[in-house]
Amino acid sequence: MSRYPLFAFAALPAAAVLAACGAMPTPSAFSQDALPDAVKVPAGHRVAMETVGIGDITYECRAKAGLPGDAEWVFVGPSAVLNDRAGKAVGRYYGPPATWEAADGSRLTGAQLATAPAGSGNLPYQLVKANPAIGSGAMSGVTHVQRVALAGGVAPAAGCSAATTGARQVVPYRADYVFWKAA
Repeated sequence: MSRYPLFAFAALPAAAVLAACGAMPTPSAFSQDALPDAVKVPAGHRVAMETVGIGDITYECRAKAGLPGDAEWVFVGPSAVLNDRAGKAVGRYYGPPATWEAADGSRLTGAQLATAPAGSGNLPYQLVKANPAIGSGAMSGVTHVQRVALAGGVAPAAGCSAATTGARQVVPYRADYVFWKAA
């Protein structure tokens, strides 16, 4: 029989696990380091909420201004569900005008400040200056919205001509929307 109580050995693996957890990196806050300068939120702000938008962008084939007989795809508006990082729906994004609405009913619109390329086939990065929120809740106090981590959403490559004006196409996309407040 050992002179050490059994519970002392049982505690060793738990202690080792706890020590290992202490050495694990903790999740970091959203970093703007990899973003183009044009779409970075100015200093003096903090992340209020991060969402993943999954939805569609609608485009319409319209005649090009000043070019009779020529047509192009024109942005009509977005429709997306905003999910938290765990995948739970926390709001929606729609327009026009571009509107971010939280599940609590608070919502905001904004004015685009800047865009930057986000890779072929993707909508551009975007920085929006938020208008004051309507209603109290998650959107209250938001000053900026960033669109990052983009996939898809660009206008169709072909199929728009003078003969097809008025036709609409819906294109799927995904984007993270990061909401910022003054620190």
